[in-house]
Amino acid sequence: MHLTPEQREIGKQNFQEAVGHTRRDFLQGSVLAAGAAAGSLGAIYFGYGAKVDNPLRVGILGTGDEGGVLIGALNPEFIDVVAIADIRPYNVHRAFHGHRSSPGTFKARPGLMETYGWSTEDAARKHVKVYADGYQELLDDPNVEAVIIALPLWLHDVAAIKAMRAGKHVLTEKLMARTVARCKEMGRVSQETELLLATGHQRHYSILYDNAVDQIKRGLLGELHHIRAQWHRGNLPGNDSWSPPLPTKMLTEAEYGELRRVARTDGGSGGEAKVRQEYKILESLFALQKALAAEKDPSKAEDIAKRAAETEAQLKDFQVDAGRHGYEAKTLASGYQCSPLEELIRWRLWHRTGAGLMAELGSHQLDAASIFVSSQRDDGEKVYPLSVQGFSHRSLFPQDREVDDHVHCNFEFPAKGYYKDFASGEVADPNRKIVVTYSSINGNGFGGYGEVVLGTKGTLILDQEQEALLFRGSDASSKIEVKDGKGGPALNTYETGGGGAALAEAATPKEVSRGYREEIEHWAWCIRNPAPENQPRCRPKVAMADAIIALTSNIAMSEGRRIEFQKEWFDIDSDATPEGDAPRPISQLG
Repeated sequence: MHLTPEQREIGKQNFQEAVGHTRRDFLQGSVLAAGAAAGSLGAIYFGYGAKVDNPLRVGILGTGDEGGVLIGALNPEFIDVVAIADIRPYNVHRAFHGHRSSPGTFKARPGLMETYGWSTEDAARKHVKVYADGYQELLDDPNVEAVIIALPLWLHDVAAIKAMRAGKHVLTEKLMARTVARCKEMGRVSQETELLLATGHQRHYSILYDNAVDQIKRGLLGELHHIRAQWHRGNLPGNDSWSPPLPTKMLTEAEYGELRRVARTDGGSGGEAKVRQEYKILESLFALQKALAAEKDPSKAEDIAKRAAETEAQLKDFQVDAGRHGYEAKTLASGYQCSPLEELIRWRLWHRTGAGLMAELGSHQLDAASIFVSSQRDDGEKVYPLSVQGFSHRSLFPQDREVDDHVHCNFEFPAKGYYKDFASGEVADPNRKIVVTYSSINGNGFGGYGEVVLGTKGTLILDQEQEALLFRGSDASSKIEVKDGKGGPALNTYETGGGGAALAEAATPKEVSRGYREEIEHWAWCIRNPAPENQPRCRPKVAMADAIIALTSNIAMSEGRRIEFQKEWFDIDSDATPEGDAPRPISQLG
């Protein structure tokens, strides 16, 4: 992924030419005919309707960071949000007003008012009920037909099963659940209730990734033999997105000044530094209030006032009784003490509530890798990995968490020719394997995130879900030749002439969708158009496989051993799991 601008441009042109040429008929007949309108591109591309006659009435459980991203992806032509549930005042505020810490965050999390065009929160609340003391009342609301779940990982299965028992369809954020047994329980309840259960691995709805798979299927890369994936971040102690500052009680500036003075007197500058770190949110509020008082430009003053209101809402989380909602206090071996409120706000840091880097980041990219490997099959079924081994450690962050800050895994997948045929599972040549390497680290974000797919004829790079680059062989400065798939003459990329590239631009627009909008649209469309063939692309069988890959990797790293995947783990009807705990009887679920 470390390419010169010239190499990057060549790779981009190669990919566009390949897409434009090999998918010319589809693009001319569908995308271009519809003007490649941003609002309808997903529906046109994936073959579902451009809208539903009666938008699905949805309740959203959990409106924090990821819930805010999902709100920003909603299409009012498909989804009518009638209720939200969140126990944190900060999240409720952001659900309506968006997240304004920066222009980038507001673009990703614009809030319900922006999405639906409500001018005030009062106007929005006339349409959207707010449940601030849990979500059971929302599930009991007959006006809610379906729910989107963006709660912390440990609650995915609990909320999904309760929702399905209440007659609601479900779309839950990834990972499907905290353990494989819980995934199987969710899948079984979905089967029993005949309600749709989708999981948010959005690459299944990425036009960019789907076009990449098409190129692999058409042989442009030759035989796949290696995939390299990474997600590197610059998080460091004191600047960690998984460890946001905790709320404190509200103080006046005079009270806060006295607190700092006492700390400085008793503990020197170090004591005052600890107070400032503890009251980081309060200091931000004071700074915004001062900036607001000094600002003369009305538009800038309005923006500052909105950010101040958001910061004040963040401080109100201090009042949340997290213990009453199932969060627990803990004391780590290091002596570090975690309160129930900290377990709630920093839930990704703890084994009980989260599953670390492989669940939060790695699951997306191993899903992508398995999509690429599965392109070898003709029946559209997922190819499962053969084995995993890996290492993980916490070398940068202090003992104020349980999850590691570095993970490194190697996976073996079956290549074409490993089995006599994929369906039988009978091994033909045990040497025919694809090795997938994965790393996710903190402390240095060099290279960002993405996947590199290597074949005998070419190399494909998917960079940060926004750009696809294609090269001949191992030469990052090479042009490629694209056959028409029918034995016709080759089309060289020097001869673009605007034809194929223009078509490809329609299929991969500059503002590439990451797939959130499309996955929600299709879920709603499937619910409104019930039929056996109308199923979410990431249905329980698919989502469970992604969870098995991530969770088994965690076991391999924690136990320091190589683990071979068992086919029974991927069978919802089997009680076998990598953790060894069986799913509960379905009569006990809900």
